[in-house]
Amino acid sequence: MLVVNDLHVRYGGVAAVKGVSLEVGAGEIVAMIGPNGAGKTSVLRAISGLVTPAAGTVSFEGRDIAGWRPHRVVGLGLGHAPEGRRLFPRMSVLENLKMGAYRVSEAASIARRLDWVLERFPRLAERRAQLAGTLSGGEQQMLSIGRALMGEPRLLMLDEPSFGLAPMIVAEIGRLVRAIREEARLTVLLVEQNARMALAMSSRAYVLETGSVVLSGPSESLRDSPHVKAAYLGG
Repeated sequence: MLVVNDLHVRYGGVAAVKGVSLEVGAGEIVAMIGPNGAGKTSVLRAISGLVTPAAGTVSFEGRDIAGWRPHRVVGLGLGHAPEGRRLFPRMSVLENLKMGAYRVSEAASIARRLDWVLERFPRLAERRAQLAGTLSGGEQQMLSIGRALMGEPRLLMLDEPSFGLAPMIVAEIGRLVRAIREEARLTVLLVEQNARMALAMSSRAYVLETGSVVLSGPSESLRDSPHVKAAYLGG
C-alpha cells in the first residue's frame, strides 16, 4: 500500500532523514521507533506533504506522491494525527472534528462521519460542545485521532499518540486504535518513542536512529533484539 524508497529530508543545511526506505502492506500496523530527533516525524511529514523530500520516492497504492500538497494526499485516503495533536484550541470538539472533513461538501456525509467517530469515542461525544483547549491530554489525543478519521482514510498515520499521557490512558488509546483498525479495516503507520507500546501493537517495525533505519523486522523479533532491549526496553 505504502512504499517509501531512499527518502531524504533536509531543513536548510541539516539532514533530518538520510535514505529511509520502508513498506506498509494493506491491513498492517507497522511501527517506527527510535529516540527523539531520529527523523520519525520528518518521515511522516514527507509522506503527508507537510515537507517536500530532498530526494527519494513516496508511493501510495502505486502512485508517486512525493512533493504533493497535503490536501491532495488527504484526498487519496491518508490520514495524519500529528505530533503534539495540533488542535484548534478555541474551537469546540465538534468544530475540530468537522475540520477533518473539510474536503467533504455534503452535509449528510459529514453527519454520518461525525456519528461514526463519536460512537467510537464516547468521551468526545460527552464533550462535543467543549473547547478543545480545555480537554485533558488523553481527550485531546482522542480528538486528534478522531479528526484524522473524519477523512475516512485507508492509511492512518499516528505520530507519538502516547506522548505526555499516563500509562492507563496510553493503554486505553491503544485499545481504541486496535478496535477501530479492525472495524474499519484500516492500515496504520505508528510513530512512537514508547517502544514497548509500539512493538506490542504492531506486526512489523523499523528502528530509526540519526535519520536512518538501523534495524527492521517482525515486532516480536525486535523485542528480543539486544540492541532494542538495551536502548528502548530498559533491559
